[in-house]
Amino acid sequence: MSEQTGETRTASAVPDPASNADAVTRVFGIRHHGPGSARSLRQALEEFRPDAILIEGPADADPLVGFVAADTMAPPVALLAYVPDSPARAAFWPFAVFSPEWQAMRYGVDHAVPVRFCDLPAANVMVADEDTHGDRTDPLAALASAAGYDDAERWWDAVVESVPDSAAFDAITEAMASLREDAILHAPTGASDQETAGSAPRSPSTRPDDAPPPAGAPSTASEPADSSSPAPGSGSPLAADPENPALAPLVVDRHTLRREAYMRQVMRQTLKDGAKRLAVVCGAWHAPALAGALGPAAPDARLLKGLPKTKTALTWVPWTHSRLAAGSGYGAGVTSPGWYHHLFTETERPVARWLTKVAGVLRAHDLPVSSAHIIESVRLADTLAALRGRPLAGLSEVTEAVRSVMCGGDEIMLRLVIDELVVGETLGGVPEDTPTVPLAADLRARSKTLRLKQEALARTVDLDLRKERDVERSHLLHRLRLLGIDWGTPTVGEVRNTGTFRETWTLRWEPEFEVRIVEAAVWGTTLRTAAEAKILDTASRDGVSVTELADALETALLADLGGATDGLITRLEAAAALDHDVTHLLGALPKLTRTLRYGDVRGTDTKALAHVADGLLVRICAGLPGAVTGLDTDAAEALRAQIDAAHTAISTRDDDHATTEWLATLQRIADRDDVHGAIGGRAVRLLCDAERIDDADSARRLAAALSIGNTPAAKAAWIDGFLGGRGLLLVHDRELLRRIDDWLRELTEDQFVATLPLLRRTFGSFESGERRAIGQALRDTGSTPPTPTGATAIDPARGQLALRAATAILGAAG
Repeated sequence: MSEQTGETRTASAVPDPASNADAVTRVFGIRHHGPGSARSLRQALEEFRPDAILIEGPADADPLVGFVAADTMAPPVALLAYVPDSPARAAFWPFAVFSPEWQAMRYGVDHAVPVRFCDLPAANVMVADEDTHGDRTDPLAALASAAGYDDAERWWDAVVESVPDSAAFDAITEAMASLREDAILHAPTGASDQETAGSAPRSPSTRPDDAPPPAGAPSTASEPADSSSPAPGSGSPLAADPENPALAPLVVDRHTLRREAYMRQVMRQTLKDGAKRLAVVCGAWHAPALAGALGPAAPDARLLKGLPKTKTALTWVPWTHSRLAAGSGYGAGVTSPGWYHHLFTETERPVARWLTKVAGVLRAHDLPVSSAHIIESVRLADTLAALRGRPLAGLSEVTEAVRSVMCGGDEIMLRLVIDELVVGETLGGVPEDTPTVPLAADLRARSKTLRLKQEALARTVDLDLRKERDVERSHLLHRLRLLGIDWGTPTVGEVRNTGTFRETWTLRWEPEFEVRIVEAAVWGTTLRTAAEAKILDTASRDGVSVTELADALETALLADLGGATDGLITRLEAAAALDHDVTHLLGALPKLTRTLRYGDVRGTDTKALAHVADGLLVRICAGLPGAVTGLDTDAAEALRAQIDAAHTAISTRDDDHATTEWLATLQRIADRDDVHGAIGGRAVRLLCDAERIDDADSARRLAAALSIGNTPAAKAAWIDGFLGGRGLLLVHDRELLRRIDDWLRELTEDQFVATLPLLRRTFGSFESGERRAIGQALRDTGSTPPTPTGATAIDPARGQLALRAATAILGAAG
């Protein structure tokens, strides 16, 4: 698949008995995703003027070629093939505007020339056996090494991409043919010696086309990312000698032999149908196998007989430049798609214009780059190219100039340029009438209505749920997440908000979402029905907990899945009635409360849900006092966290009956003597906050918890439960501070060491300002309140003087 080849052109009359005797066939071996190859191919086609064009790609994608003419078809795009009964089995054939195959299709559209694909159909590729693929080697490395280059990519750029010329096809084909002569041939199982011998001279593609190329190597736009395992993202070793690919043996695998046999069969049929001037566009490693006389068809027919196949569906999908990069996991073999796009589209002064774009990127990140930097960078790039004997500065020279002049040697700044320009995140587009599953069509229509544009770069969107359109956008994004399509990810927005009327999402479209849409299509034809069907199916499975059902119900309300709400509520009621674990019920209650709140802001009828929440609370209140006893420290702290969450949820709901029942339950817990301190102390704290007990009562309970009968660890646990997360209580309540300080002073050294970890965690949870205020309170007033001054002795003489003075004043007044 990754024929790392240059462009070859072989012109030959083909005196095949089954074809026109005077027909002329030209085979153009190209480098997939090569801008120089694309420009040279377009020039060669203009000179040859073919009346039929064959392109390396799945033959069963022929009906999709017509969509290339649509105005809304904008590369990068990819052919997607998948198995309808198992959509996870999928393969992509990506194309960019600088892909020679794409330019060949555009030539056919512009000149009304029939265009067909000639490679093995996707129906066969999707079931290719693992053992049909040979070793993965890099033939370009051998040519680069022979030319004195240690980097095959740099050699290719210097020889072909920088000097596009249609005359280069013949030379590259000749070089590929020389390499093929020494390749190791793996004959297909069951092939006769005669068939193998007949195929060997023309089929030694020295590298299996399904193999991801080595770093920096080109790859086919018309091949699945991994033909041996069609699901994208897989990888394999690239060569027998990874340290030196040029020394690795070149291998022709069985799959390549069959592919080239199929290509020749399509060529024969096209010539038989009347083509007089046939152009064949393929990876240059295939060119020697397709050029010249085609010979008899019988050996190729026997080679293809009995190939397994499966039912497949194909369509066009948007693609991105980053997915063309070799590091993306799709094996496309293009490390710099943004650079290649620039080379293909900017024919005048490409280096100067590129460096101007670089300056714009750096300025957007508030980095000081002036026009003088651009001028000096152009000079340095041109100088480096001249020193290296290159006719034009390539990516390596330009990158070195950017690193030295614009970035000052800063690799982090250079990484910005590589990510945003050299690779880039351009997202293609396909026509709306492109064949697809109904679910994808519904998503496309809903996105257009709601003005949500699919973009490769991440952007943040704030939704105001008081606006109808934003509510519908929220529903759409929640439904997609439920179906496993994470176009939007909930995030924390820049606008501070504690209410429920605002949501913030980070949107970023990934090409693989197209496959997930196909997988999700099994649930329904629209996003609503598919999400409802999936969530109900999940809820009906055995072993689903009350907490999971509460999660599902919350998600259903956020996604406005009214058709699933009743079923989920019924399932939740049944599960709650059978679940005797209070911790499960406590875990579900906050989720139900949040669901009620969202229902209020979204105008949803939540009466049935409120009934479920009330029933859940009744069971919690009945079972919680018995569930808080006999717990170890870890279990007590986990339960305390659930009690906190439930208390917050009930307070938020603001229902008088629910609040009364809950506080009464906390009162029963606080009155028990056999409760772990972490829970007992927290119950007293919550009751005090709710003003169900006064300060005097809380002080009495604290004194009891710190009495001699309890161990230091139990006392520390009670304090942790009472104070956890509320340091200001000690700042304002000096009596409470005094009691705790007195208790600490009375501890022996061993007791203090034993309780120190828990106390440190308790006080460490306070804000730094709270800790400073507590320390200041101890410094200002000490740990004990000031003692009252003793009664002053009565002085009778002074008293007499005061009485006489008062009598005189009163007499004078009278």
